[in-house]
Amino acid sequence: MPATRKTAETSSARSTAQPPPASRARSRAAKPSKAAAVPPAIAEERRRIVEVLKPVVEMMGRMLGPNTELVLHDLTQPDASVVAIANGHVSGRKVGSTILSGPKDDRAFGAAWSAATDLSGSGHSVVNVYPTLTGTGTPLKSATVIYRDADGTPFAALCMNADLTVFKLAHAWLEHAIQGAPTPAATPESREESPDMDLLMGEIIRSAIRTFGKPVQLMNKEEKVHAVEEMLRRGLFIVKGSVGRAAAALDMSRFSIYNYLDEIRKREGFTK
Repeated sequence: MPATRKTAETSSARSTAQPPPASRARSRAAKPSKAAAVPPAIAEERRRIVEVLKPVVEMMGRMLGPNTELVLHDLTQPDASVVAIANGHVSGRKVGSTILSGPKDDRAFGAAWSAATDLSGSGHSVVNVYPTLTGTGTPLKSATVIYRDADGTPFAALCMNADLTVFKLAHAWLEHAIQGAPTPAATPESREESPDMDLLMGEIIRSAIRTFGKPVQLMNKEEKVHAVEEMLRRGLFIVKGSVGRAAAALDMSRFSIYNYLDEIRKREGFTK
């Protein structure tokens, strides 16, 4: 065999056995998307579970009263994820609202992202009681269940958000009646229409970067990891295309974003 041909074949074999770094990065970056077509049986399973949960939202909303919001999300359509809601005035949302229009500091976002990137789990995930805030700053007590299909893929979330303002006012009134302590005046809370997905994504990214008060080119790794963590906690990475947008804003690669997210998940121990 001529030397030229042997060299070419050796080079070809090496290329096949060891993809270049750029290829590995693209392969790694594609990991969470799992964009393959959903089998009909799985799609039907998801549809039935969502339909079963819809009347549960209405029933629990009536049972728990106007200060507790129940929200059912379809995680496969984040730009219009709310498919059922009771007492939506608590957060100002309605059917068709985006997944990013919910309470701030929602720990369920981290759990949902972790579940979406690690399909080894088979059971549903429960994120027990944790504090959140409405867009206007009202404190809430929240809890979430993330549902997986038979393949282990998360596809729906049932969230409960309780506004404790009335109970706190009642507690203050009772304290005043018993001890003579001053009663704080209630302030009306304004409700705004949910902004669209694109605006919400931009606001989340800008807010996370603005924390450090410097151009992204001057931010060190620790600061960028902190910014990515803030974006994660506000639910950015549940939305398709968010990783690329965050990478562009932070002047870094998608591969680096995924590395940061893995680092955060291991450190924080988000539930599967």
